[in-house]
Amino acid sequence: MCLTPSSDIPTVSIPHLDKIAHSFFHFVFTVLWYLFFEKQVKKSNQQKLLFISVVLSLLFGIVIEILQTKITLTRSGDIYDIMANFVGSILAFVFITVGKRSKYIQNSSDIKSRF
Repeated sequence: MCLTPSSDIPTVSIPHLDKIAHSFFHFVFTVLWYLFFEKQVKKSNQQKLLFISVVLSLLFGIVIEILQTKITLTRSGDIYDIMANFVGSILAFVFITVGKRSKYIQNSSDIKSRF
Protein backbone atom coordinates (compact mmCIF):
# COMPACT_ATOMS: atom_id res chain seq x y z
CA MET A 1 0.00 0.00 0.00
CA CYS A 2 2.82 2.39 0.88
CA LEU A 3 4.17 2.53 -2.67
CA THR A 4 0.88 2.11 -4.53
CA PRO A 5 0.15 4.88 -7.03
CA SER A 6 -2.07 7.47 -5.40
CA SER A 7 -4.59 7.16 -8.23
CA ASP A 8 -5.25 3.56 -7.11
CA ILE A 9 -6.09 4.57 -3.53
CA PRO A 10 -9.75 5.43 -2.88
CA THR A 11 -10.37 8.94 -1.56
CA VAL A 12 -12.27 9.54 1.65
CA SER A 13 -13.11 13.03 2.83
CA ILE A 14 -12.29 12.63 6.54
CA PRO A 15 -9.87 15.32 7.71
CA HIS A 16 -6.40 13.99 8.59
CA LEU A 17 -7.43 10.38 7.96
CA ASP A 18 -4.05 9.80 6.32
CA LYS A 19 -2.20 10.83 9.49
CA ILE A 20 -4.50 8.72 11.67
CA ALA A 21 -3.84 5.74 9.40
CA HIS A 22 -0.07 6.32 9.65
CA SER A 23 -0.25 6.49 13.45
CA PHE A 24 -2.44 3.40 13.69
CA PHE A 25 -0.21 1.40 11.33
CA HIS A 26 2.96 2.26 13.26
CA PHE A 27 1.24 1.59 16.60
CA VAL A 28 0.36 -1.93 15.43
CA PHE A 29 3.71 -2.38 13.68
CA THR A 30 5.64 -1.45 16.83
CA VAL A 31 3.53 -3.71 19.06
CA LEU A 32 3.98 -6.64 16.68
CA TRP A 33 7.76 -6.13 16.51
CA TYR A 34 7.89 -6.00 20.30
CA LEU A 35 5.81 -9.17 20.71
CA PHE A 36 8.05 -10.94 18.18
CA PHE A 37 11.21 -9.88 20.03
CA GLU A 38 9.71 -10.71 23.42
CA LYS A 39 8.92 -14.25 22.26
CA GLN A 40 12.25 -14.82 20.50
CA VAL A 41 14.61 -13.21 23.04
CA LYS A 42 13.51 -14.46 26.46
CA LYS A 43 16.27 -13.25 28.77
CA SER A 44 16.97 -9.83 27.32
CA ASN A 45 16.16 -6.41 28.71
CA GLN A 46 12.50 -5.82 27.82
CA GLN A 47 12.93 -2.03 27.61
CA LYS A 48 15.75 -2.51 25.12
CA LEU A 49 13.51 -4.74 22.99
CA LEU A 50 10.79 -2.11 23.10
CA PHE A 51 13.25 0.61 22.11
CA ILE A 52 14.48 -1.49 19.18
CA SER A 53 10.88 -2.05 18.08
CA VAL A 54 10.18 1.69 18.10
CA VAL A 55 13.39 2.44 16.18
CA LEU A 56 12.61 -0.23 13.55
CA SER A 57 9.13 1.16 13.06
CA LEU A 58 10.45 4.69 12.67
CA LEU A 59 13.22 3.66 10.28
CA PHE A 60 10.72 1.73 8.17
CA GLY A 61 8.46 4.79 8.01
CA ILE A 62 11.32 7.08 7.01
CA VAL A 63 12.53 4.67 4.32
CA ILE A 64 9.02 4.40 2.87
CA GLU A 65 8.69 8.19 2.72
CA ILE A 66 12.04 8.45 0.94
CA LEU A 67 11.04 5.68 -1.50
CA GLN A 68 7.74 7.42 -2.21
CA THR A 69 9.69 10.51 -3.25
CA LYS A 70 12.40 8.71 -5.20
CA ILE A 71 10.70 5.82 -7.02
CA THR A 72 7.05 6.72 -7.49
CA LEU A 73 5.61 9.28 -9.86
CA THR A 74 2.31 9.90 -8.11
CA ARG A 75 3.37 9.96 -4.46
CA SER A 76 5.71 12.11 -2.44
CA GLY A 77 7.29 11.87 0.97
CA ASP A 78 5.82 13.96 3.74
CA ILE A 79 7.47 15.04 6.99
CA TYR A 80 4.03 15.07 8.63
CA ASP A 81 3.62 11.39 7.75
CA ILE A 82 6.92 10.72 9.53
CA MET A 83 5.66 12.65 12.56
CA ALA A 84 2.40 10.64 12.50
CA ASN A 85 4.50 7.45 12.36
CA PHE A 86 6.44 8.70 15.38
CA VAL A 87 3.21 9.39 17.29
CA GLY A 88 1.96 5.85 16.60
CA SER A 89 5.25 4.30 17.71
CA ILE A 90 5.37 6.40 20.89
CA LEU A 91 1.76 5.49 21.70
CA ALA A 92 2.72 1.83 21.33
CA PHE A 93 5.71 2.41 23.62
CA VAL A 94 3.44 3.96 26.27
CA PHE A 95 0.79 1.27 25.82
CA ILE A 96 3.30 -1.55 26.29
CA THR A 97 5.10 0.16 29.17
CA VAL A 98 1.88 0.83 31.08
CA GLY A 99 0.65 -2.70 30.35
CA LYS A 100 3.88 -4.23 31.65
CA ARG A 101 3.86 -2.07 34.77
CA SER A 102 0.24 -2.83 35.59
CA LYS A 103 0.94 -6.55 35.09
CA TYR A 104 3.97 -6.27 37.38
CA ILE A 105 1.97 -4.37 40.01
CA GLN A 106 -0.87 -6.91 39.78
CA ASN A 107 1.56 -9.82 40.16
CA SER A 108 3.24 -8.11 43.12
CA SER A 109 -0.08 -7.56 44.89
CA ASP A 110 -1.07 -11.20 44.23
CA ILE A 111 2.13 -12.36 45.89
CA LYS A 112 1.67 -10.03 48.88
CA SER A 113 -1.94 -11.14 49.39
CA ARG A 114 -0.77 -14.75 49.76
CA PHE A 115 1.28 -13.91 52.85
